[in-house]
Amino acid sequence: MIRLQIASDTISLYSAFGAKEKKIEEVRSTMNKIVFNGTQVIPSKVVCIGRNYVEHIEELGNETPESMVIFNKPNSAITDTLDFISEDTRFEGEICFLIQSSEIVGVGFGLDLTKAGIQNKMKEKGLPWERAKAFDGSAVLKEFVPFSGDLRQLRMELWINGELAQCADYALMIYKPLEMLAEIERFMSLEDGDIVMSGTPKGVGNYSIGDKFVGRIYEGERLLVESSWRVQ
Repeated sequence: MIRLQIASDTISLYSAFGAKEKKIEEVRSTMNKIVFNGTQVIPSKVVCIGRNYVEHIEELGNETPESMVIFNKPNSAITDTLDFISEDTRFEGEICFLIQSSEIVGVGFGLDLTKAGIQNKMKEKGLPWERAKAFDGSAVLKEFVPFSGDLRQLRMELWINGELAQCADYALMIYKPLEMLAEIERFMSLEDGDIVMSGTPKGVGNYSIGDKFVGRIYEGERLLVESSWRVQ
């Protein structure tokens, strides 16, 4: 009888464990993914660096921060399509990094979509930016490629309808990539697969249905990755 009871308890334990594992897999299957080196990866979050280029700070009339501006976008914000959100939603092209074991292992081009009207109201009242920055579909990301090269040689370009809208490089960043990781991890863990968006340079603006976006990341003169979208 005792042996039967132990066996029954063991079966119940394995059944409960199996049910939990199945539930975890169900949750994972519904989470948004990015493609890294041909494989799907699930970021737990997108960590964004704000006001990291002087000329962008000036074009929006913002104050230069005394310390690094950091905010998050949840997994639900990630998408590989570029949708028209509203008349006042603006694009912000960025060099993005894929993180594993607290290190940069990949690079990609991303768009941080911002509901400018809402953000301005939030800033006036000193409130968080999530309503303007973390909505579904606000982190537009496509392919990431492996990167182990010279961070100092990185630069980006964003072309819209065949015209250069944004361009910047490592030298123009106020805070450099390794500084970003160090500061983020002072108070928040970076999980494997997380994305860091390194800030946007000058040239942000609104966009329309049908616009063609092409974002490129270079190491020096060598093209690392190109992503393109047609606004839906």
